[in-house]
Amino acid sequence: MNAPRMHTADATTVEESLALQEELAKFDSEAATELAMQNTLLTPRFYTTDFDALDALDVGPVRAEWDVMMAQFASDPNKGHFKKNEDWDTIDWEGMEPELKMEFIDFLISSCTAEFSGCVLYKEMKRRGANEEVTKLFQYMARDEARHAGFINDALREAGIAVNLGFLTQKKKYTYFRPKFIYYATYLSEKIGYARYITIFRHLERNPDKRFHPIFKWFQEWCNDEFSHGEAFSLIMRADRKTLEGGNKLWIRFFLVAVFVTMWIRDHARPKFHEALGVDIDDYDQKVIRLTSEISRQCFPVELDLDNPTFWKLCDVMSRVNVAMDESRKKGGALQWLRRIGLGARAGAVFARMYLLPVKSNELPETSRLQPVW
Repeated sequence: MNAPRMHTADATTVEESLALQEELAKFDSEAATELAMQNTLLTPRFYTTDFDALDALDVGPVRAEWDVMMAQFASDPNKGHFKKNEDWDTIDWEGMEPELKMEFIDFLISSCTAEFSGCVLYKEMKRRGANEEVTKLFQYMARDEARHAGFINDALREAGIAVNLGFLTQKKKYTYFRPKFIYYATYLSEKIGYARYITIFRHLERNPDKRFHPIFKWFQEWCNDEFSHGEAFSLIMRADRKTLEGGNKLWIRFFLVAVFVTMWIRDHARPKFHEALGVDIDDYDQKVIRLTSEISRQCFPVELDLDNPTFWKLCDVMSRVNVAMDESRKKGGALQWLRRIGLGARAGAVFARMYLLPVKSNELPETSRLQPVW
């Protein structure tokens, strides 16, 4: 069956609401897996890389910090955390507002796919490598990501729509990234994951009445795993110092813009989800992006100028273009295909403008290691 469309605006009519309820009634594990299989600019991808180059990594330049980090991974602080207990409340999935239910399902499937993507990549790094320092690290991180993906899938299973993770491993398309691109993208993915989860967790600590699903109670320890994984990639880049120098600063700048604007677009496509949490999407996204930028000063020699109002205005433009693209896809036809070409060109031009905005230089600190204190 075809996976339901994930809506990018509120259902404003009775007809739309009824149509959405019909889509949800047909949504099952097959549809969830089909949704996870999608490969677009906004969906989580599976990656592969040059494993021989990764295997050649020398961690000698960061030995002292590396050993401390590895001892922390070995201690496994979150062993036993990702299990349901008395804090796991029963959820009335059938009684959930249809628009919220669809957006929350989209959030969970996207999160599950992203976590499992990390698990698959790290397992492959462990399997293909001979460098004991590196393979041990990725073994630990694959362990963590498997727990995360499994825990989310358990939550989806309660709604009868668990993702077939084994099928994803075999059938989902893999994207090749050079090792340094893996470093930049995964570092930012892990750190922005920390920033997202801890911001939601702190908000719900202050507003427990907005906690509409028990999975949010697990976010603090969960996001600490994300933080630790980001620390690992920070040390990898410091060990391979050329990834932070010269022309590579231009690539870092690219990934900063790409990761931040992708989050902005995704979140603005889930208005009911954020409304249910009781957060203003603009304010929430700005907090998360600013926190991620602050953290990334530990290893990136450049940072975006987030005090420049043009950056945020262009994020809004990208979000509006995405909504227009989605509406065009729904209408279909040759004219809409041509319209999407024009919209794609506009998105590319806006992204280029964002990329060319002035950035700030950052002097790297003596040591890389940070603690998740936010």
